[in-house]
Amino acid sequence: MPVDIQRLIAPRSIALIGATAWTDAVAAGNKAVGYPGVIRRVHPTRPSTAATTYYRSVADLPEAPDSAFIAVPNHEAPGVAAALAARGAGGFVCFTAGFSETGSAAGDELTRELLRSAGDVPFFGPNCYGFVNFFDRAAMMPDQVVGPPIERGVALICQSGTIALTLMFNQRSLPIGCLFTVGNQSRLAVEDLIEILCDDPRVTAFGLYLEGIKDADALARAADKARVAGKPIAVVKSGRTAAAARTAHSHTGALAGADSVFEAFCRQAGLARCDTLATLCETLKLFHTGGVLPGRKVLVMGASGGDMAMTADVARSLDLEFAPIPAEQAAILQEQLTDRVTVANPFDIHTYLWFDPPALGRVFSTALRAGYDAVGFMLDRPPEDRADVSSYDVVIDEFIAASHGAPSRAALIASLPETISERIRKRCLDGGVIPLQGQREALEALALAGGVGDSWHAGAGVHLQLPAHRGPDSANLSGIDPVYSLSEAAGKSALAAFGVPIPAGKVVAAHAVARTAAELGFPVVIKAVSAHLEHKTEVGGVVLNVRSTAEAAAAAERLAALSETLLVEQMTTDGVAEILVGIIVDPQFGQVLVIGAGGVLTELLADSVSLLPPWTPECIAAGIDRLKTAALLQGYRGKPAGDRDALIAAIVSVGRYASENQSTLVEIDVNPIIVRPAGKGVAAVDTMIRLKTLPHA
Repeated sequence: MPVDIQRLIAPRSIALIGATAWTDAVAAGNKAVGYPGVIRRVHPTRPSTAATTYYRSVADLPEAPDSAFIAVPNHEAPGVAAALAARGAGGFVCFTAGFSETGSAAGDELTRELLRSAGDVPFFGPNCYGFVNFFDRAAMMPDQVVGPPIERGVALICQSGTIALTLMFNQRSLPIGCLFTVGNQSRLAVEDLIEILCDDPRVTAFGLYLEGIKDADALARAADKARVAGKPIAVVKSGRTAAAARTAHSHTGALAGADSVFEAFCRQAGLARCDTLATLCETLKLFHTGGVLPGRKVLVMGASGGDMAMTADVARSLDLEFAPIPAEQAAILQEQLTDRVTVANPFDIHTYLWFDPPALGRVFSTALRAGYDAVGFMLDRPPEDRADVSSYDVVIDEFIAASHGAPSRAALIASLPETISERIRKRCLDGGVIPLQGQREALEALALAGGVGDSWHAGAGVHLQLPAHRGPDSANLSGIDPVYSLSEAAGKSALAAFGVPIPAGKVVAAHAVARTAAELGFPVVIKAVSAHLEHKTEVGGVVLNVRSTAEAAAAAERLAALSETLLVEQMTTDGVAEILVGIIVDPQFGQVLVIGAGGVLTELLADSVSLLPPWTPECIAAGIDRLKTAALLQGYRGKPAGDRDALIAAIVSVGRYASENQSTLVEIDVNPIIVRPAGKGVAAVDTMIRLKTLPHA
């Protein structure tokens, strides 16, 4: 990764090379932002004018440009890159397309040629729309550029030029300090920019739009650096993460597919995962005005019962805590608003004090000092050019004034985005109040900011355990090395060596099953044993609740048709919950731990969480708490509470086995671990482990 890209992104001289329409647009963008440096044009045939000199090649330029914009046919781009490297240029944007994004061998080779030709010169792209640096007033983007120069703001990094433009065109008063598109990320990638820009004191937060991840490990390191720097990250990601085990081999693979791995990464690395660009903007405004929230405890107030009812409804699916107003502050508020108002959260303050601004200010001050992480005041104003908004402005000013020195973060929330004018948004931002536009987006932003705060406070972060082979074929591990499955007995023995409790049992020939069952004690479970029987229940390879030697002999006779040897185990009969525990290997994020509802309900309930390492007891406990099935462990409908501590210890042991066998593990599926009553432990009653055979050194 190039350490210094200052010349590239804050150039004193620019060279615009190639296609006239596109480079003309870049020149216009620089004029729009007030670029103070020198712009030189390069074109092999375009005639010079009195206003503009056109140089025939990079070699003809009077000096090496700090930054260049390349818009030439793709087969010419490597030559231009080589010429820039030879002149000592600071970097370039390769706008030209037709490289690896085509998915063709020719495109891949052209990308390699571009990298070789550029040498150590940093560049964006190819297939890249460029960037705008509002801090230093430089625009290397072939489109209309909108936004004022600012001294402090967020950094936006996008894998889509159109999305970048959309964000730049926002009318939400999001202070954008710099806006980058990265194209194919052949040299500079998203994670590189985060690492570099963390050191810029003008950058307050990062907003990302991702379509794919080049290097998950580097992204994890960049996220950790941003956390240490106090610069939170909000992200929108399109598409899905393909899991290495998304085949029919296991329940774990089915649960860990789709987007759950990236979701786990965001939760543990402390990234605010947004669903929409609108929520991204609102979350970034919140981050910009004061960083993350310490938690999710919020109070929302307003002069409308309808607004408060809508708040409760909209927030029902969000991870926000609408805690009751503490008794001391509730009593003060009751006195301030009289008995005509019910003190609750969400808090309808009515309009009795609307025309008594000082009294309303005292209400705001009390609410903002009631121990909440954030306090939102909901208000939608009429259009300024068609109505008298003076009374609204006075109320807003009282809220801003009350927020000064308050421990709670203050937000002005509008149900409709357009009902907070640009003037009021600026007044709020100048006063330290977050103007949040759109009720749903505002509440999502508060929940996300609190979630990042919780993650930062936990401090665990992410330490990926990546697969040994990470090439083009890494999504199909069986295509890299031969893959085999351990028999259930061998798998249980392997896990037991790491501390996973398993039932007492023995592998015997069919004729010895009845005797072995009697020795173990009834009831027992009898299973066919073979590495090729990954799903024994589907072929009738399991007989449960065997209670006599006669039943054992009959079961053995039937199961002998499936396997020469059979596994006889004590049956666990006092379980209060069945939990799935598994590990898959994602091609980008490496080993992923999955915990979910186990047994026959696994796919039906789809109640699971995915966790990235480190798999500490605290991390696992928090993951269990997110399951609906967790209610069973607490004692459900008169049943005893489960042995939660033993379950956590068993899951930690599964994780230890995975870590120790990182080079060969393909997946683990323990389904289920039966959780017994508190103090009686757990038992892993069914396991599947798939490993790959590595070539000899």
